[in-house]
Amino acid sequence: MEQQIFEKVDRYIRDLLAPEDVVLQETIMSLEAAEMPQISVTANQGKFLQVLAMMCNAKRILELGTLGGYSTIWLARSVPDDGKVITVEFDPHHAAVAKKNIENAGLSGKVELRVGKAMEILQALKTAGEQPFDLIFIDADKPPYAEYFELALGLSRPGTVIICDNVVREGKVLEENSDDDRVKGVRRLNQMLSENKQVTATILQTVGSKEYDGMAIAVVNRSL
Repeated sequence: MEQQIFEKVDRYIRDLLAPEDVVLQETIMSLEAAEMPQISVTANQGKFLQVLAMMCNAKRILELGTLGGYSTIWLARSVPDDGKVITVEFDPHHAAVAKKNIENAGLSGKVELRVGKAMEILQALKTAGEQPFDLIFIDADKPPYAEYFELALGLSRPGTVIICDNVVREGKVLEENSDDDRVKGVRRLNQMLSENKQVTATILQTVGSKEYDGMAIAVVNRSL
């Protein structure tokens, strides 16, 4: 019964405030056609990311985990014409699908898609002296979430917003002795956030048309 209510309210919010245009709908359909997992953020979550990006006047955004480009499109639509989104995808097949979807959205001029291991690409960005990002969205493989976050900090500035998706995992984060590497990964991240003096962070639980989960949201402190 509760799940039915969550789904109905999710649809209500989506239809009212986060309607999907043809581009977004086709992006979701492209995942099924390419036999990719349907694990994109929901429309409401995409709109939430867009609102956060606009709140912090994001001009430069970094995304880890492109998949088919659905969240990338939401984010890229939030930056100004001279803004930039660097999105990182490990799987070449996923990246190829995302590239087409980003082109279909008319956002190729704003989006730079990099293919490879996120850890290596993050380190390369730092070595190259890449300018700090205003917003960073982490939605990649969960075991190294804490390491991704630490590297993201090195690409941040005071005021940068860092968002990590899927950090509640249907409540499995309560299982201290879980043998699930994904749960272990997000538990390490969540614990690290509680101890890291460089950021002010919280976790929002999320419900809706998809499983019960949550997003960690951190802001880099001014004293960094």
